[in-house]
Amino acid sequence: MNGSRTKSQAGVNLPALRHHNAALVLDLLRTAGAEGISRLELAERTGLTPQAVSKITARLRAEGLAVGAGLRPSTGGKPRTVLRLVPDAQFAVGLHLDRDGLTAVLVDLAGRPVAVTTAPLDFGAPAEQVLAGAADAVRDLSAAEPHKPVLGLGVAVPGPLDHRDGVLHRVTGFPQWDGFPLRDALAERTGLPVTVDKDTNAAALPLSLSEPPGDFAYLHLGTGLGAGLVLGGEVHRGARTGAGEFGHQTLQLDGPLCGCGGRGCIEALCLAAEARGDRAEAARVLGAGAANLVGLLDIDRVVLGGRTVAADEDAYVRGVRAVIEERAARGGGGGTVTVTVAGGGDRPVAEGAAQLVLAPVFGRVGERG
Repeated sequence: MNGSRTKSQAGVNLPALRHHNAALVLDLLRTAGAEGISRLELAERTGLTPQAVSKITARLRAEGLAVGAGLRPSTGGKPRTVLRLVPDAQFAVGLHLDRDGLTAVLVDLAGRPVAVTTAPLDFGAPAEQVLAGAADAVRDLSAAEPHKPVLGLGVAVPGPLDHRDGVLHRVTGFPQWDGFPLRDALAERTGLPVTVDKDTNAAALPLSLSEPPGDFAYLHLGTGLGAGLVLGGEVHRGARTGAGEFGHQTLQLDGPLCGCGGRGCIEALCLAAEARGDRAEAARVLGAGAANLVGLLDIDRVVLGGRTVAADEDAYVRGVRAVIEERAARGGGGGTVTVTVAGGGDRPVAEGAAQLVLAPVFGRVGERG
């Protein structure tokens, strides 16, 4: 990280922002990695006074979140003490509830997976059965580090849903979940603070924190199809937290019936092409939707993910890129758009769900509107 400060990184010396300033320091410690960072550098990069930084780092050391990492030669005076984050001081759990299975991951403060578990899941089963399986997975993972605190549970599920209240809406193919208070139900079962978000937003969140600043769309093709939109460097959820229902834009008015009740949805067309073994067509259909997003939002990057994409990453990148370039050649924009793959199949969704817990700890909320 360079010495310049963005708006979200600038600290102020007000008691009311004590936790905010501590988060800024923690984030710089996390970014510095094992090499660490000096108090003087922390003060320069946050805009805090050296006295404020000393108080914050003393508190972080007392809480076991920071530790000395040696000395760095000084240009004058005493050598500087270097501090680093203690990644295994605390943990977070990320849980991905998909239509046919669950993935749960325990990560440390640096976001590194410590333990992972997967299990079959029938999202159409009674709620109590789904909750029991989810709670068992969280309990098993937490046992991997029994003496270290777990900060919370991030849960990623198919949308649409209300991110703020943690309530599911009418998930395509599973209308029985409409209005279900998933956040509160899992909090009661696990005893952890719970944050719920769409699977696509969860997967896009760590990309928004680690990728170069800018606007991009993360398109996830697995058991369904959705988008995580990152605008201005933050995940865009919309006024009702329902943005990104990408899979249900209509591409063919007289097309096949979709699980949402519509016809010719991009999700139905993609999955139907995959089912009949025509992956090239599935990729071109996905590309048509991606080109629509590029033209609508003027984004310069498209990131692909999900288990279906993981089965043949090259085919999907080629197909999506070809359609975007065709649209650009006709004057539709998108001439400089890059198409990449997140990799990892569905696992990044669970890891992104854990970031729903960790990002606020480091002052990286990653949330917009």
